[in-house]
Amino acid sequence: MSKFGKKKKGSPAISTASLPDIVFMLLFFFMVTTVMRETDLQINSPSLPSASEVKKLEQKSLVTTIYVGQAKDAKYGKKYNSIQLNDKIATADDIPAFIINARLNIKEENHPRMTTSIKADKQMSVGTLTDIRQRLRDVNALKLSLSTHKGGTISE
Repeated sequence: MSKFGKKKKGSPAISTASLPDIVFMLLFFFMVTTVMRETDLQINSPSLPSASEVKKLEQKSLVTTIYVGQAKDAKYGKKYNSIQLNDKIATADDIPAFIINARLNIKEENHPRMTTSIKADKQMSVGTLTDIRQRLRDVNALKLSLSTHKGGTISE
């Protein structure tokens, strides 16, 4: 009998000394590249209407959103027909310029696939929706999505 055993052959243990560096590098990368909400809502969060048939939008980069609801700022009044385009309250007459400006930011071949999403409060008047739709027709923005919720979850 011998006192010495055979040495086991195998791979050496993986060093975890650089693991904290890798974790902080990934954390820093995601902090720098993450995009937060692009628009600050100037209207109260719309209480979306309910729908039985809901379909989720596919390409979010081709979606332009128009918010309609009650303005947070008292100078716009307490009515539910305030329209928000990007970060400011606007009128229906500002919508064609808003859509044309949004088209400048995407490739020309994607223009027919561009969708306009309307996130409107359920207490909004139908006349405001009609005005928005008419201005969208004026600039040939015919793909329209109305945001709703189904079963407590918000879908578009």
